Amino acid sequence: MISTNARNPLILNMSQHNLIEGVQLIMNIRFVTQTIHAYLDYPVAFSLMILPFLLQLGSSHPLALGLSVGTGVAAFILTLFTDHKLGLIRVLPYAFHLRVDFLVGVVFLIAPFALGFSGLDAWYYWLNGGAVLVVVSLHKPEAVSLVAAPS
Repeated sequence: MISTNARNPLILNMSQHNLIEGVQLIMNIRFVTQTIHAYLDYPVAFSLMILPFLLQLGSSHPLALGLSVGTGVAAFILTLFTDHKLGLIRVLPYAFHLRVDFLVGVVFLIAPFALGFSGLDAWYYWLNGGAVLVVVSLHKPEAVSLVAAPS
C-alpha cells in the first residue's frame, strides 16, 4: 500500500489513487465527439418530423404533434448552420448547438407535465428528452470554440 509521506507529499495513498482512476474512467465514458454528434443530428431532426405522424401523437393534446415537428424543423436548420463536419453554412458555434440541444432535452422532459400530455404523447417526450440529455452529457470535452470558425 502506498501511503502519504511527510517528506514527499506527492505520494498518494491507495484510496486517493483509486479515486483518481475512478475520475479518469468517468471522463472516458464521455465518448460522443463532435463528429459523432454531427452524424446523429440529421436523422434525429427527420425522426422528430416524421415519427409523430407514424405514432399518431396528439391524442392527449394537439401540441404533442406540433412540438415535435417544429423542434425537428428547428433542429434541421440548426444543424445546417452549425460549425461542425456536416454543417453546410457554418456560422453557429458548436458550443451554442450543444446548449440548444440541452434546452430541448429539458423542454421535452417538462412538456408532458406543463401541457398535460398523457399516454404515448407523454412517453414520447420523456424518452426523447432523456435521450437528448444523455447524448449531451456524454459529449467528449474538446476544444469547443465559442465563436464559429471563419469561412
